[in-house]
Amino acid sequence: MSSIGTRKVGREFEALAGDLPHHDIHALNQVESELKEKIYSLFIPDKLFDLFDVSRDNFCNRNGERVIKFIAPKRAGFAIIEFRESPEDRDCIFFLELADTPFFKLEITFLIVNDPRSPRFGIDIDSSGRRTKFGTARRNIPEEIRAMEAGLAPGQVRHGLRLLEDFLPGTLQCLSVMGQDMLVAEPLTYHDAIIFERYGFNYVHGKKTMEEINGGFKPKGGLYLKLDGSSPFRQPGAEKTVRGRSWAIHDGILGEPWKGVEMYRAVNREADVCTFPGSVY
Repeated sequence: MSSIGTRKVGREFEALAGDLPHHDIHALNQVESELKEKIYSLFIPDKLFDLFDVSRDNFCNRNGERVIKFIAPKRAGFAIIEFRESPEDRDCIFFLELADTPFFKLEITFLIVNDPRSPRFGIDIDSSGRRTKFGTARRNIPEEIRAMEAGLAPGQVRHGLRLLEDFLPGTLQCLSVMGQDMLVAEPLTYHDAIIFERYGFNYVHGKKTMEEINGGFKPKGGLYLKLDGSSPFRQPGAEKTVRGRSWAIHDGILGEPWKGVEMYRAVNREADVCTFPGSVY
């Protein structure tokens, strides 16, 4: 079990929130600032504080610089947590955006975990300096090739820290205290969906799409036949790995943008869903 899970984060959340309304993000955003930050800090895994020598008490690094920023406006139904190694760093180590949904659930709208000491790949900016929205609006092909060859997946500017197993137990504990029964997430890439499956997520929408993709990548399937070497992202053999498939999908092999997949993780139980049996990342 992860460190954040063994800390009984839910109990800490309950002790901090007390009798205050805390059933959703909008309610939490009404709390006094210092207390609100303490509550939202519980969504950050202990491992990050330990790895980068940051204090949970004042959110400062070893140099006394505050490196965690909380954005949670009172009128908003979202909250953002930004955790950097140093305040001036371009990339967050940990970036989390949580939001209320129209159906009174909580959603991870964005989660990024970067290893700040690993090489950086400029897939987020094109040759003209315009933001690519991680390759969804426009692309920086040379940087994407470099990232792929270094073992990264689409959308990654650096290697990650493999912290989902540390993040998820504590987050689910917090949601349970809030009276929530599930966590909603929209995977931004194919590989995100497969990773979520491995951590007990099920599908709200898109399971059939995922199964069709798996069928398409089987020998003689429509997607398999498109792995013809016509681009660096469509090499024969890419169908064998989650990352290989994800790069091909990012490259447009589906014939349409990646969209329409939404997932959820029940707070008290794991789903048993696998749309890519025997997959290797």
